[in-house]
Amino acid sequence: MDHSTSYLEKLKEILDHIKDAYAPNTIRAYRADFGEWINHCKERGARPLPADPFDVAKFLIELCDGGEVRSSTIRRKCASISAIHRYAYMEDPTRHPEVKIATRKVNRRLGTRFKQARPINRHMLERMLVACGDDLRGARNRMILLLAYNTLRRRSELTSLRVKDFAICPDGTSIILLRQSKADQTREGVPLRLDHETTLAINRWLGAANISNGHLLRGIVGSRTNESMDPGQINRVFKSLALKAGLDPMQISGHSTRIGAAQDMLSGGASIAQIMAKVGWSKVDTVMRYVGVGDMAALNSVGRRIDLTLINPN
Repeated sequence: MDHSTSYLEKLKEILDHIKDAYAPNTIRAYRADFGEWINHCKERGARPLPADPFDVAKFLIELCDGGEVRSSTIRRKCASISAIHRYAYMEDPTRHPEVKIATRKVNRRLGTRFKQARPINRHMLERMLVACGDDLRGARNRMILLLAYNTLRRRSELTSLRVKDFAICPDGTSIILLRQSKADQTREGVPLRLDHETTLAINRWLGAANISNGHLLRGIVGSRTNESMDPGQINRVFKSLALKAGLDPMQISGHSTRIGAAQDMLSGGASIAQIMAKVGWSKVDTVMRYVGVGDMAALNSVGRRIDLTLINPN
């Protein structure tokens, strides 16, 4: 057995130990990034664990020089190397000054501008809703669009929703329980309030698909529904509807409704705290990045709303 195999086994052991403490996407990123680091070290005769900080620094610079890789991707790979070392109870090589220098070089060369998907705001949403058909698939797609825009939730969160957690209120709105989210790893659950339009779309979908339990979102094969839906399928649904609506599908992603709805909330007078609570963001910087607050006047206005909200949440 070569050394790379033994390191892969060690990686598996670490990930098995921490998998219930982190989201599946985080575990997948650690596995992919550190697996790449192991292969890099194998080709160069270096040791991946514990790693030499100078080897890590060279790895980051090579990634930077290698072609079309964003600085955010390189930072994520560096964070994965850091995490695996810490969970292996080894000294973190990324804290070494040489790695910090390499990271600064990467950021200066590639820039740190965030590449954002095109937002699906209310205007675009209406165009995409018109593009939904009247058949089973159209009912599902309309429900997904409205649910994503109304709740501003992630794809994995949307596909986790279950029919038994959906309840209609006397006023015609509804509530659905989000059992676990990125911001709720302890599974306390978050009740999501849905408006009349989304409630009607869900009811229509449940009736058309004859669903009374299990996952709310389903894949469709022919005239039959699957037991669940892969989060990546939401991307394909959005892109397909964007194309039918005469929009550029290449700019659309599963994040588009989150961004568009957040921007609509801001333009409608919502505070940053209200947007953060609705979307499940924990950092103000994240909100600023997504809603596209750029000019100083807008930034100052947002800052005032943050202060007022913190002082008087009501």
